[in-house]
Amino acid sequence: MRVAVAGATGRTGGEVVAEADERGHAVLALSREPTDEQRDLADLPAILRDEASVLVDFTVPGATVEHARIAAETGTPIVIGTTGFDDAQLDALDDAAAEVPILRASNFAKGVQALLRVVRAGVEALPEYDVEVTETHHHGKRDAPSGTATTVLDEIDSARGDALDRVYGREGNHVREQSEVGVHVRRAGTVRGEHEVMLAGDDEVLTLTHRAESRRVFAAGAVDAAEWLVDRDPGRYDFTEVLS
Repeated sequence: MRVAVAGATGRTGGEVVAEADERGHAVLALSREPTDEQRDLADLPAILRDEASVLVDFTVPGATVEHARIAAETGTPIVIGTTGFDDAQLDALDDAAAEVPILRASNFAKGVQALLRVVRAGVEALPEYDVEVTETHHHGKRDAPSGTATTVLDEIDSARGDALDRVYGREGNHVREQSEVGVHVRRAGTVRGEHEVMLAGDDEVLTLTHRAESRRVFAAGAVDAAEWLVDRDPGRYDFTEVLS
């Protein structure tokens, strides 16, 4: 399989290049400022049309949308690990998915998928408990809260059967309402990613936590997704389908 990687000089993109190479795939590392080891992203249309089996994209939302448009034109499956899309950008990805298979995930760690299942079970079992979500990432991460935290919040809403009011941090005088879910974001150092869900009732607290010790777990999941996606029909796919 020939794997094109957009954002190959980024933190996670570089790990995807290494993971795909270790598995024996031919890797086409792409960057807007290529070195001797990378190709120029400006040549993406020709690379996807003539060389790549699949594109893995860990860039930024605007670039990813453009890459998805090109992938749709060239018939190239695309795995997306970028987060922070707005509604219009998500609609553009839907348009591309009408032409090619697209798998987008906010987190490619297998443990996060397990966390989502456990969070759902916990929220369903403890419907009256207060819920708070805290996420921590390195100081270079742009979007806040993280895409994974947003996915966790969506899972909580689904389990409750209603959307809770998301309160992003707190200051001043404010009495917590039961309809709230607190969302807390920390950015510091080189933290790869940590997500914590706290469910608190009278006199007891349940805490569910996932911590990534290396970005390689995200890269491994992304390459798993690429291997799985190659021969799929056009459409939108979820990482849980790869794991199942």
